[in-house]
Amino acid sequence: MSRRSEIELTNLCLIYQGSKILVQEKVGTRYPGGLVFPGGHVEEGESLTESVIREMREETGLLIENPIPCGFKDWIMEDGIRYLVLLYKTDKFTGELKSSKEGRVFWLDRSQVNEANLIWNMRELLEIFDSDRYSEFFFKIKNGKYRGDLLG
Repeated sequence: MSRRSEIELTNLCLIYQGSKILVQEKVGTRYPGGLVFPGGHVEEGESLTESVIREMREETGLLIENPIPCGFKDWIMEDGIRYLVLLYKTDKFTGELKSSKEGRVFWLDRSQVNEANLIWNMRELLEIFDSDRYSEFFFKIKNGKYRGDLLG
């Protein structure tokens, strides 16, 4: 039995400034107006840290510094491929905010989070970004449905 499995590596980053967090209105989803934290794929030959810095530059126009790893989102697709999202956060950045083909980016005040159209388990991920209580959001997809849990 092989211990190897196919993994798709991606990242998300919570960029924050005081009480504001950066969100992206993700284009091309089945959730019109759905908000996520910016992120993307780790490219071949790239370190994990280099990938999140590059993705933030491409999707937000910001050059982030000192992205702190704080957890991960992990699930296994029905075809057996594991999808791993490395979670980072930072409040250190330079540059001017600009949207990309991935979607419009803008600052959201934390007081608006409960009413915001956050998709893809972004609320659970905020629990990971904001506390030391959890480090992982894991779920399995079976028969088109999933069950997920925050794990510490």
